[in-house]
Amino acid sequence: MTAPAQRIAINIGSGYLPGLDAVVAGAALAANHLGWETFGIRDGYDGLLFPDRYPDKGLVKLNGRAMGADGPGGSVLGTGARTDPFRMRTVNADNQVEEVDRSDELVRALQDAGIDAVISIVGGSALTGLHAMSVAFKLHRKGLRTVCVPKSVENEIASVPLAFGYNSVLSHTAETLERIRTAAHDVGRLAVVEVPGEHAGWLALQSGMAAVADAVLLPEIPYDLQKVAEALAAHERAGRRPALVVVAEGARAAERAAFPQAEKGTLRGSLTPNAEPELGEGEHVIDRAGAAASSVAAALRHLTDREVLPLSLGQLVRGGAATTVDRQLGLAYGAGAVRALQRGEDGVLITFQPPDLKCVPLAEALKRVRTVPASSEFVQIARSLGISLGD
Repeated sequence: MTAPAQRIAINIGSGYLPGLDAVVAGAALAANHLGWETFGIRDGYDGLLFPDRYPDKGLVKLNGRAMGADGPGGSVLGTGARTDPFRMRTVNADNQVEEVDRSDELVRALQDAGIDAVISIVGGSALTGLHAMSVAFKLHRKGLRTVCVPKSVENEIASVPLAFGYNSVLSHTAETLERIRTAAHDVGRLAVVEVPGEHAGWLALQSGMAAVADAVLLPEIPYDLQKVAEALAAHERAGRRPALVVVAEGARAAERAAFPQAEKGTLRGSLTPNAEPELGEGEHVIDRAGAAASSVAAALRHLTDREVLPLSLGQLVRGGAATTVDRQLGLAYGAGAVRALQRGEDGVLITFQPPDLKCVPLAEALKRVRTVPASSEFVQIARSLGISLGD
């Protein structure tokens, strides 16, 4: 434990979500209530690493009221979508691109600005490359006083039952899936819809249940599309016309099937990771969006003799207004981070564990993913609703 901070900064890690300014506002209001000064760092840490890019030199004073706590969504500060201060790309004297570590320079810039502590709004799986939580942890190890607030599309952050933003994304996804299911049913098509979820299937499972999907395919449960096709046929015989299959982007087949997996007539079809599933050819491909939906749709078209429409929601469900749950949760997370600093906490992640906000060490959330247990109650409920999980 250390002494309470008096001058704090707030930044947002990579990836946008509805209502991020609610977290910023919660932190700013709580800090101002204590008489602390509060500043926002533009675009993750870019505001301090590249101050000349910004009219305000990348550091803006906050008062909470102006941060859009009741606004439609988005972020005034921006997110650090691509910058890792430990691996910054630069051009050297030989005109060659190289990576340099600018973390010490970043820590000095915070010290020069008189910042006592940083609240970082972080998210995304620790298994992916650029990860704001990992950056925050490494900066903490360098002596930067740090408290993190979790945000996530997949709700996969370890030790965090409900990350900020997930409720909004879940609501947007479920509403969109319901519209797609209704339209597909009325025109006699089968919609295969890919939703975010590279490492965890919470979003696919919960939104699929809400939209009463015919099948939901998760990263945690390898699927057999022959069994999915049989389940769809059983629904048809029971008088329930199949119309919706939900696929998490990280869902994978139990074994490579003998039928075509994706359309090969385009450059995109030949490059996307699931164009040839299980071959590992897509690990270095830039655009993965829609690959899972295309692969599953091609196979089900072969197995069911149905007109199948592949769709990918991708970034679409990240925008829009935050739900009431997330607006309240965002304010609470922001204020909770300030209260943690007031108590002298350092190197911790705020987590909502109903009915309380608690702190867990950042190290406990790193290199781990909160996945859907195959035996969980949600999985069993999905099965009881007649939803095929492909196993």
